[in-house]
Amino acid sequence: MTYTGFLVVGILADHLGTGRVIAGLLLGGLFARFPWFSRGKLRTVGLLPKFVRRPIMLGLLALCLMSFVTRAEYVPAAFIGFAMTFLVTFPWIRRAIWGRVVSTIFKPAADKNRAESSDGRVIEGDFREKKD
Repeated sequence: MTYTGFLVVGILADHLGTGRVIAGLLLGGLFARFPWFSRGKLRTVGLLPKFVRRPIMLGLLALCLMSFVTRAEYVPAAFIGFAMTFLVTFPWIRRAIWGRVVSTIFKPAADKNRAESSDGRVIEGDFREKKD
């Protein structure tokens, strides 16, 4: 991911006609988050709202991917493609892993209808006959 950031800064610097330092500072200022106290609560604020950050990142990565593919540089394009895949799948991965971690730490509450001594491998059911 660090190498991908290096590639993005390089492509952005190339397109803007500036140095890597200035391009990195521009990206840093664009995506920076700062602590802010509001109504007695700690929040983070930044230049971009939360719902816009991921699409802008994907757009920058797509620009870099297209730039590398048109230059026939496939190894950097593969790194950019991996980063795009990770960025798209990250929310799902985080939910899946977090759900497993929480489920191993906190056991689900016991059902009040089940008997405490019943075996977990036994399927319980109620059978009733119809009256004819």
